[in-house]
Amino acid sequence: MDFSRLALVRQSKNLSQRQVAKILGVSKSTYARWETMEEIISLNHLNDFCNYFKVTMDYMLNLADLNEFYNTNSKRKLNKIMIGKNIHSIRKKHNLTQKDLALILNTSQSTISAYESGKTLVLTVFIYNLSIKFNLSVDKMCGRLKDKKYIKI
Repeated sequence: MDFSRLALVRQSKNLSQRQVAKILGVSKSTYARWETMEEIISLNHLNDFCNYFKVTMDYMLNLADLNEFYNTNSKRKLNKIMIGKNIHSIRKKHNLTQKDLALILNTSQSTISAYESGKTLVLTVFIYNLSIKFNLSVDKMCGRLKDKKYIKI
């Protein structure tokens, strides 16, 4: 996964890493590790970043070349139950069992179950891999877009 656009978006607004870290409620060193790709930003923090800068997750994850910000409610929090239902729908649409999806994502069936039931918010890397595998928008899967179905690659 490539988070190089974190720095590009931040710099386009003339903000320091420390300022963005404060906006996101994390330490400067944590934010810096996201920019340098030493760590993967959590989906909640990615959502907060996208809301603040009015950019799409698809753009930030380098899944789309254009930043087409469609969300009318830019302060929306992620709903892990809704995201879980979307993951369940994607799995069913492709005739996959939880075990099949777990193998695709290199995780356990219980993890897929926890995602689908909304007990746990999906990891950024997993939703990214779902996006790549099934050519879907991360923004759409997370309920940030209502009028776009597929990402532009």
